[in-house]
Amino acid sequence: MFDYDVLVLGGGPGGYVAAIRAAQRGLRTCLVEKEELGGVCLNRGCIPTKTLLKTAEVYHTVQQAADFAVLGVARDALQVDMAKLQQRKKRVVKKLTGGVKLLLKNNGVSVLAGEGVFQDAHTLMVNGAPVSAAEIIIATGSAPASLPVPIAADAQVIDSDGALALSELPPRIAIVGGGVIGVEFAYLLRQLGSEVEIIEFLPRILSMVDAEIAEQAAAALQKAGIRLHTGARVTEIDAAGVVFIQDGETQRVDAPLTLVATGRKPCLDGYGLEHTGVATERGAIVTDSRLRTNIPHIHAIGDVNGKSMLAHTASMEGLVAVADICGEPREMSYAAIPSCIYIQPEIAACGMTEEEARQHYGDLLVGRFPLAANGKATVEGVNEGMIKLIIRAADHVIVGAHLRSIHATDMIGGIAALIEAGMTAEQAAETVFPHPTVSEIIPEAFHAALGKAIHSA
Repeated sequence: MFDYDVLVLGGGPGGYVAAIRAAQRGLRTCLVEKEELGGVCLNRGCIPTKTLLKTAEVYHTVQQAADFAVLGVARDALQVDMAKLQQRKKRVVKKLTGGVKLLLKNNGVSVLAGEGVFQDAHTLMVNGAPVSAAEIIIATGSAPASLPVPIAADAQVIDSDGALALSELPPRIAIVGGGVIGVEFAYLLRQLGSEVEIIEFLPRILSMVDAEIAEQAAAALQKAGIRLHTGARVTEIDAAGVVFIQDGETQRVDAPLTLVATGRKPCLDGYGLEHTGVATERGAIVTDSRLRTNIPHIHAIGDVNGKSMLAHTASMEGLVAVADICGEPREMSYAAIPSCIYIQPEIAACGMTEEEARQHYGDLLVGRFPLAANGKATVEGVNEGMIKLIIRAADHVIVGAHLRSIHATDMIGGIAALIEAGMTAEQAAETVFPHPTVSEIIPEAFHAALGKAIHSA
């Protein structure tokens, strides 16, 4: 009756994972993608951003060579070749997109290159031909959100896509938005030598991060020379820079280039959703815990449902959606989704912030441990950062974790597993971590939360 059992619209980290799993379950599966496989994350987001940040990290490390007894490095002679950096970024992306293509092929997924537009709830028009499926998974992702203020015709304004494609290092840049994207680009460009100013509407940058960790990060960014303007409402962008109101006064940041990093919005337009009856709310597709829309055979995963705009969330949602299609009663849990910020030291978190946990549970145990007291961090020349664990006082169950540390983004997954498992601080503290590693800060913080700190006062 249908061309396929499952059709996936969108080949990002949610869509291609869902397609592979559906094919592995024996379902005739088709993936429709109008651009490059891998979606925003692989082509214009996570991977290219981190490729650029790696260069900034290497640049900074070489600058500090003398601190590690490596002599003969002329700091004044160091420079970053932006053209070669862009070439490296393209090589990295090409390798990984090629890998996704091979995985889809090896798992028997039919891939249609083209724009899919719904004709009805079971049929999409792709390259002028109808393609139907019994089950459909929408994974169309998100796009940079625009800034609703006047922008002069001669103003040089870019979004995150434009920032990733810079062929020359801007001498000075204004960044509108102090969230993850804005802060990562601010850090990157400042490390490479640009003068950077961030204009943020909210009272502090990184508003989604635990306040204690965010305050440390803000102080470090300022120490690095990045100027922060918080509680600032942008009113205009012109050729000379950004105009904003702060504390009732009109101010401006003069910069020839402005990066608008005010978040992302789900991609809904142009896909013919009006022909499906799928319900939306506040610009996102409404889904339940199994990623089902109000139309029983249509699921929506990833950024398009607006729940958690992270690549790894999309991938897990894809697995949950396929399980539901196969009749398995599996639900998506958002209690411990890790979030990561790739500045140095890195920031990583999962679960509740201290403020959220106090509002929800009341009494808490909070365990902290500084990087300065960790042997491996000292070896690596890092004395800045901390771990902060949030534990429910009533039963000592772990409900949140926040790290500002080297290797934080690699460690947070392990703590997320502890939270998902409902483990207590006592159980976690009994886990043996290898020495010397930065990961030793995890049990140390659990001991501290229980009032039995070992290596801290």
